[in-house]
Amino acid sequence: MKKRFIGKLEVSPIGMGCMGFSHGYGKIPEKQYSIEAIRKAYAFGCTFFDTAEVYGNELYWEGHNEEILGEAVESFRKNIVIATKLHIHDEEVTPNMDLYHLIKSHLEKSLKRLRTDYVDLYYLHRVNEFVPVEDVAYVMGKLIDEGLIKGWGLSQVDVDTLDKAHRVTPVTAVQNLYNILERDCDDEIFPYCIEKNIGVVPFSPIASGFLSGKITAKTEFEKVDDVRKFVPQLTKENIEGNQPIVNILQNYAKKKKATPAQISLAWMLKKYPNVVPIPGSKNQERIIENLSAWDIELTDEEFYELQSALDKCEIYGHRGIVETQQKIFSLFLISLFGLSSPASASPPRPRKPGCGWAAKSGSTHALPHRSAPPGAYDTAAAQR
Repeated sequence: MKKRFIGKLEVSPIGMGCMGFSHGYGKIPEKQYSIEAIRKAYAFGCTFFDTAEVYGNELYWEGHNEEILGEAVESFRKNIVIATKLHIHDEEVTPNMDLYHLIKSHLEKSLKRLRTDYVDLYYLHRVNEFVPVEDVAYVMGKLIDEGLIKGWGLSQVDVDTLDKAHRVTPVTAVQNLYNILERDCDDEIFPYCIEKNIGVVPFSPIASGFLSGKITAKTEFEKVDDVRKFVPQLTKENIEGNQPIVNILQNYAKKKKATPAQISLAWMLKKYPNVVPIPGSKNQERIIENLSAWDIELTDEEFYELQSALDKCEIYGHRGIVETQQKIFSLFLISLFGLSSPASASPPRPRKPGCGWAAKSGSTHALPHRSAPPGAYDTAAAQR
């Protein structure tokens, strides 16, 4: 297994998404089973673990997933890279908001739950449209200077947002949706990130399990807290429409004595040097299967043949990579399925130029903790 780098962070070529131990795939495993799964992944060679403060909110409490990960890795914490994420909720955005202390308070709670004194990679889970990403980038730079985080990242953003943030504090990683069915990142995100030495950490790299070949039009997802019911590619019609892609993966899997899921991950690893996928599963055997994909190497000829075959297939269903706190996936579900709107989806309050986190009294930055360097970013842009 050859290690990869996310910025300056050395990690296993495939990481482990831990969300399923608290949320997203129906029935939650027993806590001890989850802890054992994480420890088995580490014993197998995985050194990159991904969580978030909100994983667990639906069935448990904020930080549930972080607590499980923190307990599981405490004895070998220094040997791994931990990534977690914060949400800046609408109710936290006020005219007198102190963004530095707000973000730091989120981080301090995560540190306690993770049983560590630093986080390797700290993401803004979704951009809040009423908090300029440049301001968040500036705070992240302060936290890096203080040694509380080693790097930072963004999730579900386009290249324009990424560039605005990167100009203030260099971004370590982007966690966007990317897999064989969702390839928006090919257009601009990957070229930009390769040029800037930014890691790309795809979530849902196996398309919520569809690329494993185990999901069919007859599959019934769990009734409680199973996000797969709402994934665009997993409607009955789209499952049937995308079946030719699974057939291609199954054919290559037979040739390589692998599984379709492993081929989809190997395809990704072959395609880009800066990609580190984080497949998520709550099943111990499936976790090891996914990690084993790092031992499957596609030759140049195999890759180009596979890519050519995939390019001939029409893809049914699309989620995309641009989501914000105000335009989240749940809002897409509301429009698609007529679901009830969550409280967090209510329109946020408009803000007045020149107050709160933007310019105050003619200053170039709202944060009182240190002055932003001249030209760090466009104050007018921060007020839009």
